[in-house]
Amino acid sequence: MQAIKTAVIALACLVGVAASPAFAQAPPLLPPPQLDQLVGRIALYPDPLVAQILAAATYSNEIPPAAQWADQHHYLVGQALADAIAADQLPWDPSVQALLPFPSVLEMMASDMNWTTQIGNAFLAQQQDVMDAVQRQRAIAQRFGYLRSNGQVIVGGGPYITIMPVNPAFMVVPYYDPAVVFFAPRPGFVIGGAIRFGFGVTLGAFFSPWGWAPGGIRFDWGAHAVFLNNARWGRTWVNRASYVHPYAGIRRPAPGFVRPAEAHALESRSPAEREAARQGRPAPRETHRDEHRGGR
Repeated sequence: MQAIKTAVIALACLVGVAASPAFAQAPPLLPPPQLDQLVGRIALYPDPLVAQILAAATYSNEIPPAAQWADQHHYLVGQALADAIAADQLPWDPSVQALLPFPSVLEMMASDMNWTTQIGNAFLAQQQDVMDAVQRQRAIAQRFGYLRSNGQVIVGGGPYITIMPVNPAFMVVPYYDPAVVFFAPRPGFVIGGAIRFGFGVTLGAFFSPWGWAPGGIRFDWGAHAVFLNNARWGRTWVNRASYVHPYAGIRRPAPGFVRPAEAHALESRSPAEREAARQGRPAPRETHRDEHRGGR
């Protein structure tokens, strides 16, 4: 009887381990054409922003609440925004918090959770393949003349194509149509207008705890490595339940921690602000109701 009881307990433990997140079945590996299509909407973003989006997407369930927070606090910029992020003791991973200065990026991710989950899972399960897909898409856009250096970004050539902001403290969020820039231009099409780099976010030393110091977020394309906050990103499908990326300047709330009451006014972006970001145009000058908040 005792032997049977022991066997039942062992089986239950085995089932529990197999059902835990760390042992969940890995997503099916995606072939190159599918990966190319998946990365298309961000492949032409500056390198640091691509790296940050890929890492944040591995915490896909945290993206919708983070997008809402970023939208409702969009009027805060610079030091005021960094202070608000720290004061609110937000529960999301620092890789997600690092995108809070980019409400339009988080909105894009939250509005298509199927895409966000897919690209996050792909980055966990086949990071090298995802990076290779980004390079393939960039090579196509460059070959057709769409991707080139301008006043906002510097496009570096072979053996790996890099896209870096001219001003490291100003991260542009380009607008383009993947159905256009990865295909040969039709006769008479103005190639130069296919990618807009008019919208961007000013970053400064106040965001360095989240890795936004110059060079803190980058790819080593040859080694298929990603560096966030100057440390190599090591989260994979296998260790995703336990991996903790180093962010020395970020205070992580303990389990069960109750966040303090919201101390800031909540005001979502106006339709004009949203549309400007979607179209890659400079943000319109907005005047908000409460004088204590300050403008964009």
